[in-house]
Amino acid sequence: MDAAGPQIWEDMTVEVALSVMTAARTDHLVVCDEDGTHTGLVTRAGLTAVHDGSGYTDRIRLRDIADVIEAVASPLTTTAEAERAARCRRLGAPPVLGGHGSALGVLAVSR
Repeated sequence: MDAAGPQIWEDMTVEVALSVMTAARTDHLVVCDEDGTHTGLVTRAGLTAVHDGSGYTDRIRLRDIADVIEAVASPLTTTAEAERAARCRRLGAPPVLGGHGSALGVLAVSR
């Protein structure tokens, strides 16, 4: 997933993520957890919706808006990592991204 775009951490604020996105001239960012594992993808549209929402404050971190983070996997993602990410996000079929951020398919996690 390294070529899928710039990476940010779950503890960054929405403000910082939007700034990184603007500086990188991209519409999405790969989200990493505290261990550096790729856990999802945020889009400009998703972050803008949170930013423009009535309950928004500049202290909201990405981990606080997990419902906006889309689960993803890469061809190098281990089964355990994929299952953990899918279960944390309560999604059963995260997309699998290839080397240039293109979708290769979806990962079905049995429950």
